[in-house]
Amino acid sequence: MTTQVIESKLSPVASAPAPAQRRSPWLVPAALAALLLAAAPWMSGQFVLHLAILACINVVIVNGLSLIDRCGQLSFGHSAPVALGAYGSVLLASGTGLGPVVSTALAAIGVGLVSGLLGWVILRLRGVYFVLVTFAFAELVRLILLDAAPITGGANGIASIPPLQVAGLVFDTRERFYALALGAAIASVLLMVWLFRRPLGQALNAVAANPTLAESTGLSVLRLQIVGYMGGCMLAGIGGALTARYIGFISPESFNTGASVAFITMLVIGGRKSLYGPVLGALVLTPLPELFRGAVQTQHIFYGAALILILRFLPGGIAGLPRLLHKGVAK
Repeated sequence: MTTQVIESKLSPVASAPAPAQRRSPWLVPAALAALLLAAAPWMSGQFVLHLAILACINVVIVNGLSLIDRCGQLSFGHSAPVALGAYGSVLLASGTGLGPVVSTALAAIGVGLVSGLLGWVILRLRGVYFVLVTFAFAELVRLILLDAAPITGGANGIASIPPLQVAGLVFDTRERFYALALGAAIASVLLMVWLFRRPLGQALNAVAANPTLAESTGLSVLRLQIVGYMGGCMLAGIGGALTARYIGFISPESFNTGASVAFITMLVIGGRKSLYGPVLGALVLTPLPELFRGAVQTQHIFYGAALILILRFLPGGIAGLPRLLHKGVAK
């Protein structure tokens, strides 16, 4: 009799579908939509291909910023590792004769080491102090690139950067480079998904949620934040190297404060707490500078208005819109 009562009480729970099963009807349409969206630029002309390449590169860079943010810190100088990755890969390739792949990998490792040393110092700061120091570091990097003219070209930058070449395949057309940039963007998203399903990613989330509580459980907050900061900066460095190889020209002004603001805007509008927020933010905001190129002031006004509206009505960013709509329907 007791067994029957227990089974009757547990039966509704047992019969309820698991969360993965409830989401399964959306997986196939979402995958098809993503596949069509990824393939569309190849059939839409050179201008759309150009925007798609920039969007994919921005996905890699903003994923790096998202990794830092999910450690509980928000960098206002994310243009610095992008610049270091771009200049490092180009200068290593031209100065040592290394291939572009090896030079990009070494540049990313170098960016990771520099960010690790910097993070060991500044990650002890919190809130606005960390933001200000990262902003100052980005400006310092830009000024060094300007002053080191014999090496970096100064304000004139570095032009005629050869296209990327991998295993004899030269990515000298937009069609080819889009395939490379798309692969890099997908790899960065899969890396983020894999990481935050592992204990390390869960520890990073715990540090961001409550550093004091995480420290009391035996987690080293500083070490975890250094690991997250290094990983985020290395992703940004890879994005910078891709930018240099695609555009074929870099200068210090390509990595100014406006670039850092653009990366933060993409992250916030896409969704800071979502693994897919950087993708959504990059897809929405990357085309805007091109569409508003003739009206720079209008572009900044739109950015400001979009940020205000998102923060006011959609705190979770575009990625939080389905959940908000679901709550509205449930009510």
